[in-house]
Amino acid sequence: MDKEVDPAVLAVINEKRLRGEKRTPVEIIARMGVFDAREKASEQAWLATGDNVIATIWAEFVSVGAGGRWFYLESLDTHHRLGGGERTALQAQRAKDRLHLLKRSLDGGLGLRAVLQTNRVAIADLESDKAAKVSVRVQDDQEWHVATWDADQKVAVLIRGPRGWLPTEEDMQAARARGGVPVAAPASAAGNASREEVQAAAMDYLTRHFAGYGYKAENVASQKLGYDIEVSDKKGATLLKLAVKGTAAGMTTFQLTGEERACAKRGDPWRLAVVTDAIGPAAQHKLYKSSEVDKAPGLESLLE
Repeated sequence: MDKEVDPAVLAVINEKRLRGEKRTPVEIIARMGVFDAREKASEQAWLATGDNVIATIWAEFVSVGAGGRWFYLESLDTHHRLGGGERTALQAQRAKDRLHLLKRSLDGGLGLRAVLQTNRVAIADLESDKAAKVSVRVQDDQEWHVATWDADQKVAVLIRGPRGWLPTEEDMQAARARGGVPVAAPASAAGNASREEVQAAAMDYLTRHFAGYGYKAENVASQKLGYDIEVSDKKGATLLKLAVKGTAAGMTTFQLTGEERACAKRGDPWRLAVVTDAIGPAAQHKLYKSSEVDKAPGLESLLE
């Protein structure tokens, strides 16, 4: 809601809204290059034409630091809503998809195009109130970028404008309170977890991920086929054969078995699926083709 937005941020939004053409929230992202914008309107980030990443920036969570620089704390916890409480499977998937695109821009050294958005309900109720709708959405003329990504603290910092500036620790603490971003507890869970528990968490994460898109994800690890999960469509056609590897703090390396190496050499649809932070709240995954396996961080046994 407008009353939750910093006055400096709200002034920019209002000026942009009043000066620009009147467009709906869907029309705005469509004009920015989002294909099938109407079908994707409820998403929180988009990959637009030209491989441009567009992200919603909720104005209620934008903080203004030294020199008037804007920044935004992005929670890497995909399991809990902005205002607290457990996310539904769909909400969690949307959060994961958003983080995947943000990480993509970071890894590629690219900037973000942003839409600044205010909402008709209190920001804490955004994901839980069925009446929640966009109040105002405008395209930000300035580029944003992901400045830091701290998997241990479960937070990333998004900054508006040129690179080279970071908020102070005092600014960060105030922004955490503003956005309800909790301070991560010490990463002790991974230290107490076994390799088997991390792997089981990775398997569960990927099974739920693909099931969320309507695919069948069958655990075939016990059959020693060279892959652990077989993903198929509703007609039973095999789409992917995933060799799953989970990592966590203190457990960041893995190896490929002989069966996995042999299956990889046969090519599609085999993929290496690496799930990072498998037992934590910010689990993410990346798929590697057999020709890309040597690029997978943490792999100790490369394809021969």
